[in-house]
Amino acid sequence: MAITIPDEMNAIVLDDPGGPDVLHLGKVPTPTPKPGEILVRVEACGVNRPDIMQRKGLYPPPPGASPLLGLEIAGTVVAHGSPVAGTEFPAIGSKVCALTNGGGYADYCAVPASQSLPWPEHYDAVKAAAIPETFFTVWSNLFTTADLKKGETVLIHGGAGGIGTAAIQIAKAMGAIPLTTVSDPEKGELCEKLGATVINYKTDDFVEKTLEYTDGKGVDVILDIIGGPYFSRNLKSLAMDGRLVIIAFQGGAKAEDVSLTRLMTKRLHVTGTALRPRSTEYKAAVAQALKSHIWPLLNTGVLEPIIHTTFPLAEAAEAHRLMESSSHSGKIILTHPDQN
Repeated sequence: MAITIPDEMNAIVLDDPGGPDVLHLGKVPTPTPKPGEILVRVEACGVNRPDIMQRKGLYPPPPGASPLLGLEIAGTVVAHGSPVAGTEFPAIGSKVCALTNGGGYADYCAVPASQSLPWPEHYDAVKAAAIPETFFTVWSNLFTTADLKKGETVLIHGGAGGIGTAAIQIAKAMGAIPLTTVSDPEKGELCEKLGATVINYKTDDFVEKTLEYTDGKGVDVILDIIGGPYFSRNLKSLAMDGRLVIIAFQGGAKAEDVSLTRLMTKRLHVTGTALRPRSTEYKAAVAQALKSHIWPLLNTGVLEPIIHTTFPLAEAAEAHRLMESSSHSGKIILTHPDQN
């Protein structure tokens, strides 16, 4: 049976950068998939920190990407672009989740086919939409960039967020030893259940606790979302040949009181990364690594995304307010009631 695709669709748009109130539901042209892309009828999409930054005008989309917010989706494949050598298209009508280059806050989203994966077994759209941005980010940074190995220790800042809860689970599943920082006992309890040793940064010095838990050695890898205010303290928390990967700077981008001597004497590696500007080929490689190493664990329930709450697409502003409050634990998902 032929699938009817409308010329226009609902999407969350913003006329100018600003606070959550600039987000509103509007009508925009339905995208046409480019060569190697699929068009997905979106049933749910994830809310992520880069969406907040883009809304504020601080994180423009890369050239050629959709100007709409939204970096991860789950839904049904409804159309294919023209074929590209080496790219396999999921069948029309199949259920996929995908890492997008933008455009997820909409009824339809065009995305490279190589950045899509089938829903894990027994998943619905909400659970499937909670995977791509966080799991791609965690795998890319912990295992591609930082080369985290079995038996190594990793300190994950912000353990109760979407990235943090995924990182704890994946690190533990791959045989690493996760530590994490949290802001309150309730979030700490969640992270302990996921398998992490918890440090409450409001009541304890995370450097002292990290060294205590590692018998003075320090951790092998740190996944940091805070940035400048933590930079010097992160270096103090690393072991010899330790790796610091900075993926966000929620606390600010400027670092002070940094000892370059420590970098040299401990042979430390410091990397800053952003996934969105990466090439389609890089993201495709991450997708295949997830399919091989992580999808079997999702299928059997060994790993599972932690979902805090959902909002209808039209209430994207409320979802952004919640994320900016940092009072959530796990993922925030926007749903499309008319699409299910």
